[in-house]
Amino acid sequence: MIRILILSLLVNFWAANAQPADHRQWTDVLQEYVLENGAVDYKGLQNNKSGLESYLKLLSANAPNDEWSIDAKKAYWINAYNAFTIQLILKNYPLKSIKDLKRPWGLSFIKIDGGKIALNTIEHEILRPMGDPRIHFAIVCASKSCPKLLNYAYESETLDQQLEHVTKMFINDPSRNSISQSTAKISKIFKWYKTDFPKSEAFIAFLNNYSTIKILAKAEIDYFNYSWKLNE
Repeated sequence: MIRILILSLLVNFWAANAQPADHRQWTDVLQEYVLENGAVDYKGLQNNKSGLESYLKLLSANAPNDEWSIDAKKAYWINAYNAFTIQLILKNYPLKSIKDLKRPWGLSFIKIDGGKIALNTIEHEILRPMGDPRIHFAIVCASKSCPKLLNYAYESETLDQQLEHVTKMFINDPSRNSISQSTAKISKIFKWYKTDFPKSEAFIAFLNNYSTIKILAKAEIDYFNYSWKLNE
């Protein structure tokens, strides 16, 4: 009888943890404190952190496991990167730039499944190896030249459409990329993470898949300076 009870408890525990995290709390926070243009109201959020803190606790206690789909894992880690980045800013607010902090991406402050990891761990060791370059337009490092932070959470059921949306929005944003048929002055994200994107003419084809202005195969490529000013 005791063995059956223990087995039942283990099955129930496994089943509960097999379910992906619920990101609705994160959407509630984003809806209240992130504008349509991606600007974050850090001052307002600092005065009412309960929703964010509750969501971070949920993430910490519900790490992805092998039962989750790839999209559920990807959505979890994108949301985690963005939410814990905001937590890091709030801990040090006011500040002008995330780069005012010492080793912001290398600091192991993110509590996940009983351990602590860094933003770099999420980006370079978890998300990038998934092989989807669109994640670079979804994770936001709290800076003006970063992609805009969406004011709703990434969800596994709609993830592909969301990633398509943010990639197209970023590439066609004239404050981040200036594109014509013969020249393309683009974000340094494409330079820093060039190994994640197709090479040579295939890279132009990647841009053309999203750009409203089609770039010639031999177009000249240059890069914008990156603004690390806080995205508020």
